[in-house]
Amino acid sequence: MNNFSFSKTDRLQMERSGILEEQVQNQIAIFQKASCFMQLKRACSVGDGIQTIDSGETEKYLQIHRNAADAGRFLKFVPASGAATRMFKLLFKIYRQPESLKYKEIAVKAKKGESDARNLLEFINEIGKFAFFKALKNKMGDNGHIIGDEVENKPVHDILEYILTDKGLDYGSFPKGLLPFHQYPDQYPGENRTAFEEHLVEAAHYVKDKYGRCRLHFTISADHEKKFQQLLKSVKPVYEKRYDVTYDVSFSTQKDSTDTIAVDSDNNPFRDNDGRLVFRPAGHGALLENLNDLKGDLIYIKNIDNVVPDHLKTSTILWKKILGGYLVEIQESVRNYLSRLKKNNHQKLLQDAAAFIQEKLFIVLPETYNGWNLQEKQNFLIKKLNRPIRVCGMVKNVGEPGGGPFWVEEKDKTVSMQIIESAQIDFNVTQQNSLWNTATHFNPVDLVCAVKNDENEPFNLKNYTDPEAVFISQKTKDGKNLKALELPGLWNGSMSNWITLFVEVPKITFNPVKTINDLLRPEHQPAS
Repeated sequence: MNNFSFSKTDRLQMERSGILEEQVQNQIAIFQKASCFMQLKRACSVGDGIQTIDSGETEKYLQIHRNAADAGRFLKFVPASGAATRMFKLLFKIYRQPESLKYKEIAVKAKKGESDARNLLEFINEIGKFAFFKALKNKMGDNGHIIGDEVENKPVHDILEYILTDKGLDYGSFPKGLLPFHQYPDQYPGENRTAFEEHLVEAAHYVKDKYGRCRLHFTISADHEKKFQQLLKSVKPVYEKRYDVTYDVSFSTQKDSTDTIAVDSDNNPFRDNDGRLVFRPAGHGALLENLNDLKGDLIYIKNIDNVVPDHLKTSTILWKKILGGYLVEIQESVRNYLSRLKKNNHQKLLQDAAAFIQEKLFIVLPETYNGWNLQEKQNFLIKKLNRPIRVCGMVKNVGEPGGGPFWVEEKDKTVSMQIIESAQIDFNVTQQNSLWNTATHFNPVDLVCAVKNDENEPFNLKNYTDPEAVFISQKTKDGKNLKALELPGLWNGSMSNWITLFVEVPKITFNPVKTINDLLRPEHQPAS
């Protein structure tokens, strides 16, 4: 590995961002490695890493959750810094075309089978079903544009302009969390909720304590903080009264100190036209810092776009409570064994603890374990138990893009359960490609985490990550190619050394909005 010599100016640049030279050197070393790919052993499946919860156990877990919630132990953490750019990718593509397409032209192309045209036609035909339609109609009306049943007679360009740009709603510059997702024409006439608001409503049903306090934390972009604060101030009194809660909502932004160095094709630090080092935001894995700073206890983690209207929230709320109760039960057992193991290492205790971590925590013992002495076994078991815990809901694989649960071979040749993204796999290796395609379940980002140790002190979560479980992508800047490094994903490498448990949850609990047309799915429309 080459160790780069940075100039005084380089070091000053790092210092101003809170970036250590050591971490930059370590990041460059990762680029220099031959491979950062994970080695899949097999997909997790029901009975082999994925657990199901019997209906007969439901009430037990609901009661455990209720006790923990009443005690104020739960917090909800929502990564919400993502821009809506991906949602509007198709609309931007059409809007930026030099010609001003009209409805009939789009219909002709759609009939010929052009996918972009089909999706755009669906968007135009169903535009009245979007929660933002009334606002769009009013904006266009203010400037003499009539939009209604005769939409097919209007240039599509005008509609897109009023949705995407500051001439109208300016949604192209919005974060996804502030976009109107759902309408409530019968239940609450005139109420259109953003994704942010749906998280407030949902949390009121499983996070609040016995005093009605309901704590949520959103990670956002600094550019959007004012808009989030304004919306919170506007809707907070409404939902507090309606759901008999007091919201305690906090925000944070991704830290500059988590940015990662970019390199050129030869793995040398990439510099811009002014000769400055180029650092890039390190992806959602950087949010581990934000999660760590909360010093929480039991934390739900859920993506900003995975929300549904009220009439479909029942299953989500039920399973959030079940997963929370299951986590608390596991945590109590872990703490019990830790407490006893720290005091003695008699043979029966070691046998019981080893059986627990194999049967309940799905931790595989090293092949040499049986040959160890009592002290070595005691130390190993304490180390394996004294870690943060995460319970991850998993839905059956229905072809959604993203990661899933797998058994993975670690560097020391042991095997562990991990959530793996496609970017972590070398698909040029036939065996790995085949294993990836055997996945029976999908990761919906539906986690509940225990982040305090057996002495009720917060874990330092940075000690339980795999710094080499990264994503490397190809980018350009100033017309030159560069390689960018994303930190281990928040629920991938950033939690790779946690106690990890997978539980099957119903598909209805996973309803993400990745494109604007996803809001036309029945799961995001008002109750019929």
